[in-house]
Amino acid sequence: MIINNVKGISKSTRASLAEHGIFSVEELATAHVEQLLKIPGLSKTKATRMIRAAKYMIGDMEDHPESPDLRSERKTLGEEGGMVDLTDGRWYINQELSLLEFNRRVLEQAKDDRVPLLERLNFLCISCSNLDEFFEVRAAGLIQRAELGAVRTGPDHLTPQEALAAISAGAHELVAEQYRVLNQVILPLLAEQNIRFIRRGGWNESQQAWLKQYFEEELLPILSPIGLDPAHPFPRILNKSLNFIIPLSGKDAFGRDIELAILQAPRSLPRIIQLPPGETDSGPHDFVFLSSIIHNFVDELLNGMKVRGCYQFRVTRNSEMYLDEEEIDDLLRALEGELSSRNYGDEVRIEVADNCPDSLIDYLLSRFGLSVDRLYKVDGLVNLSRVREVYDLIDRPDLKYPAFTAGIPTSVTGGRDLFEAIRKQDILMQHPYESFAPIIELLRQAADDPQVVAIRQTLYRTGPNSPFVEALMKAARAGKEVTVVVELRARFDEKANISLATRLQEAGAQVVYGIVGYKTHGKLISILRREGKRLRYYTHLSTGNYHPRTARTYTDYGLLTADQELGEDVRKVFVQLTSLGKMGKLNKLLQSPFSLHQSLLKKIQREAEHAQAGRPARIVAKVNAVAEPQLIQALYRASMAGVEIKLIVRGICCLRPGVAGVSDKIEVRSLIGRFLEHSRIYSFENGGAPELYAASADFLPRNMFRRVEACFPIENKKLADRIRDDLELYLRDDSQAWRLGPDGTYQRVEPVEDSPGVEAQTVLLERFKKVL
Repeated sequence: MIINNVKGISKSTRASLAEHGIFSVEELATAHVEQLLKIPGLSKTKATRMIRAAKYMIGDMEDHPESPDLRSERKTLGEEGGMVDLTDGRWYINQELSLLEFNRRVLEQAKDDRVPLLERLNFLCISCSNLDEFFEVRAAGLIQRAELGAVRTGPDHLTPQEALAAISAGAHELVAEQYRVLNQVILPLLAEQNIRFIRRGGWNESQQAWLKQYFEEELLPILSPIGLDPAHPFPRILNKSLNFIIPLSGKDAFGRDIELAILQAPRSLPRIIQLPPGETDSGPHDFVFLSSIIHNFVDELLNGMKVRGCYQFRVTRNSEMYLDEEEIDDLLRALEGELSSRNYGDEVRIEVADNCPDSLIDYLLSRFGLSVDRLYKVDGLVNLSRVREVYDLIDRPDLKYPAFTAGIPTSVTGGRDLFEAIRKQDILMQHPYESFAPIIELLRQAADDPQVVAIRQTLYRTGPNSPFVEALMKAARAGKEVTVVVELRARFDEKANISLATRLQEAGAQVVYGIVGYKTHGKLISILRREGKRLRYYTHLSTGNYHPRTARTYTDYGLLTADQELGEDVRKVFVQLTSLGKMGKLNKLLQSPFSLHQSLLKKIQREAEHAQAGRPARIVAKVNAVAEPQLIQALYRASMAGVEIKLIVRGICCLRPGVAGVSDKIEVRSLIGRFLEHSRIYSFENGGAPELYAASADFLPRNMFRRVEACFPIENKKLADRIRDDLELYLRDDSQAWRLGPDGTYQRVEPVEDSPGVEAQTVLLERFKKVL
């Protein structure tokens, strides 16, 4: 494809590319960043994005090896003898539209009167922050491809332009519903509970006086409006920051006519201010939005000028970081350089107060180069997700989920020697119902144990002040061989991971950053302990991150084991990550990007063969997302062969269930509840010899081909049966479950008439409460 025919590249850039011998998209896709930096005015970020976009256009970025056995199976024999083309776009739901559907389900929790009121507010805010990330990453990537004229489609065969049109319609509808729920449902119900967000027109005299003093003492010294003129151009607007556009009249101190000012609210300022009851004749839970205070007192910032209005706006930017993997010689330094530019990526969306005049809206759209379909007029705060701040300010247990204490398996209670407990039997941990404390304690015991010679761990997301990091640092200072694989590219946790990597290195740990081009997403701990004349492995494998906070809100499984074959497998993975050498065949572990994808395809095909032979055949998988085309096609073929398939998919699902002759044996459910369903489990009936695996990987292309993932068998029959019972409980849930239909929409599963209903998460909470 000739670059001259590509939209989004200016004539001057095309001419410069031609001068450097780059005439086609194919040539641009194979160029190096350093080569493009020779072009005047081209930054490293823009050069990287151009190369990345070119790769998308020719299909390189998402390509992955297709199984030779499957190339001939694109068309499959249907029930009535006709051939079914499994690559037909009709059989696939668009990935981005499926993610929007997930956010709709989250928003529905805010409308569910069975959910405690402050939790409903929390779900509303989560749906808003999810949508922010959707635009920062998902929509931003599509916009970039559309601007460059890309026509490459996904399995659903929608072009970027078609997908963006559908996204715009769906997102506008979702945003309108978010603000309707806030203004017409949540705020009135909170007011009934004496929790009030008082608007400017409702301030009493004492509140007005207190807020004026607050403005003068806390805000006035910090806020700096910028009057727009040739010497004061439109300022750079930080990603997702709160801003105000202020129309003015009159002359400033220098006699200049200033018609517009821009005011940016620093992120250090709280977005919600609680009114003190004793000083302001307020209730115990009366709040005022920062934006209301600024609106009311903005005149004091612009003395001598007449303020004709004050209107909120917020810009969402492309937040993906772009690294030229062939040019990087130090990943940490490269990421540090990119982090500073993340807040100023390309604009993808603007939110504006719905009372803002059209002339000002047009001005903002022009300044940011956005079309009207990227405009979202909102009836309230433009940064709605920040309302979540009040949750921790209100001490009303009756309006929140009941507190619970996570259980601890009896085999590891009472300060026992955890190495002895693990030697006796495998220990399955089910979070958040069971505490994360034994995993932390294992590392602490390992740090203090003179018989422990080496500790290895992966860290993807771990949070601030992590007890895992502290234990690893202590072990390193004690002279143990400590190796930590820190994934610096965990999205939106890059800065925190750079900091913890530095701390670990300063303590004497060996820190590596995984493999360039492949995120290390597997959750692994390997402890090597000398016992008599032999060395023994103690291993922890998990479906979730080593993050104590999310361990209280995400559902995950973790396995503590002294199985030496699994231990050796995990050691090999660490050697692979640190030395970059090839490793031999693994004993039990299935690993991405090598064996996991092919193994899953073979296991799905094996179930199809069992069904055709009349043997027991069933697949149950619980994952966060399903979008990998070859796995979807394999599931379709298994369904057509008669395999019963039950999928529990929290978020994205591109598979279209219930299609006659293609997927009529497939049911897809999604559970949205108190805890975020995060565990990944694959269960195969296997003709009466069932197999069960837990994993860190979802059914996504990135998990199969561009991440280092670990999938481990649960071989202890008692533990495997326990997980299978959990899966069946999820499949019986008729209180928090949604069922995906062939049209791509979800319907809530309703309890049978006169039935008390089944709520899986509540059943599990009660089950583990009894253990205590």
